[in-house]
Amino acid sequence: MTDQAVALVVLAAGQGSRMLSDLPKVLHRLGGVPLVGHALAAGRSLDPERVIVVAGHGADAVGKAVAKLDPEAQIALQEQQLGTGHAVAQALPLLDGFEGKVVVLYGDTPFIGADTLAALVSHPADVVVLGFEAADPGRYGRLVVRGDKLDRIVEYKDADEATRAIALCNSGVMAADAGLLRDLVGRLGNENAAGEYYLTDVVGLARQEGRSAAVVTCDEAETLGINTRTELAAAEAAFQARRRDEMLENGVTMADPATVWFSLDTFIGRDAILGQNVVFGPGVTVESGAEILPFCHLEGCHVSAGATVGPFTRLRPGAELGGDVHVGNFVEIKNSVLAEGVKVGHLTYLGDAEVGERTNIGAGTVTCNYDGVGKHRTVIGAEAFIGSDTMLVAPVKVGNRAMTGSGSVITQDVPDEALGLGRARQVTKAGLAKRIMQALRAAKGKA
Repeated sequence: MTDQAVALVVLAAGQGSRMLSDLPKVLHRLGGVPLVGHALAAGRSLDPERVIVVAGHGADAVGKAVAKLDPEAQIALQEQQLGTGHAVAQALPLLDGFEGKVVVLYGDTPFIGADTLAALVSHPADVVVLGFEAADPGRYGRLVVRGDKLDRIVEYKDADEATRAIALCNSGVMAADAGLLRDLVGRLGNENAAGEYYLTDVVGLARQEGRSAAVVTCDEAETLGINTRTELAAAEAAFQARRRDEMLENGVTMADPATVWFSLDTFIGRDAILGQNVVFGPGVTVESGAEILPFCHLEGCHVSAGATVGPFTRLRPGAELGGDVHVGNFVEIKNSVLAEGVKVGHLTYLGDAEVGERTNIGAGTVTCNYDGVGKHRTVIGAEAFIGSDTMLVAPVKVGNRAMTGSGSVITQDVPDEALGLGRARQVTKAGLAKRIMQALRAAKGKA
């Protein structure tokens, strides 16, 4: 890794017309997050001083997504898409005063690895391009090298047959000294078949000035760009296969790996056990030794060591499960903290709640947290017992070691060690069921 400061420029302005979508291409999801999030995550491995995303098509939506993914990133606007060189030019004002290396990435190229980027920025050449040997070079730009030096990059449209026969291709990813990049981008022209300002032309300009240019190579799979829905689906399959292998190698047990789906930031501790058909949305941490049973969906949650979840459980954002918590089938938890040893067996919704240690939540319990305008919290103490089919109308508190009777609607606080009952007295009408059924059958017979 270089000792120089690093700035990151991510190009994300394209419309992506081949996606056949109103959504900007870089906002289509891969591994649970927008494509541009993968480029930002890879770039963050360089510990950049500045991060700039160049947006164009759907800039407002791209800006909002980037703000969530990386709040420190800045947005540069490319109102007209006039080529990669023009895109980088829009980012240069946000690099004023920066001295170091600028790394240019692409928001639709999600698989560039941290080791590859480290090799790129540590290379001593003034301009360094990431290249790859293509099995089918197709319409990629070609890298023309002389010895160990990069002489120039030729776009496919502008290449003759001899140049098109070259298998060493341009990924588009580049690192260059900031001052040099400012100078060279300012001198780019658009005298080419597409009439665009190519970032690739900075290599030739640098060489004309006697500056050095070089190539760092990587596996072709790292350079995969996403242009169509088919390519997006193939990338998702590749991403999931890679993450599954990583999990297995890190000591996670999976009964059927092919049915478990991960997000970019999923963290699973060693000796955790994952059942079949488990889906991890963004923002999930599962600690060592926890078990996620089949058919669960988790997003934005934390599961502590020794906890068991599922089957058929949904953990939504803000769910925090303490050690040895058990959450069973058909339970949904959102924005709630369950302390150590809590048991929520089945058929329950806990939203905006806090549950104390070793409390038992009976089947059919619902925290009624929304009044049509605002959300309200339910607080349940330690070692409490919530009877089945209890409706807890928030805001409400149930104390330590308190109980609620089955079928109760609890609208007032229940003190420590008290029993809360909120149900109508049962009335039994002898023989009435028989008479009702006789009348119904008679009416049906007449009909």
